[in-house]
Amino acid sequence: MTRRLMTSLTAAAVLAAGVLTAPAVSAAASARPATASACTTKYMVTGGTVAVRRPAWNDGPVARSDSPVDHYVHRGDVLASCTAAIARTPSGPAYRKCGRTGSTWRVVHGGQIPATCLRRI
Repeated sequence: MTRRLMTSLTAAAVLAAGVLTAPAVSAAASARPATASACTTKYMVTGGTVAVRRPAWNDGPVARSDSPVDHYVHRGDVLASCTAAIARTPSGPAYRKCGRTGSTWRVVHGGQIPATCLRRI
């Protein structure tokens, strides 16, 4: 009986000191939902008129140079992108766009755009 009383008093003292509540607070803070406006990385289009392409149903997750065009963007347009898609090819670069070769596509609103046509601002 004395042992149970001492254990409950020790647990109450720890709770009063806030030792056990700190992990609960940090867990609650990390459980907040992420907002859609979390992406703040901006890119400016450096090419003339660049196609934003959507991967076709049989292309896989990364666009190709012959993927269907969703819309076009023009030089000077500012786009938000926080995700890159890498096109792996066994024979070298995946595309030649805007005067350079590359394998990285930036994921933007509406599809993917070659990273060689963008400059981070």
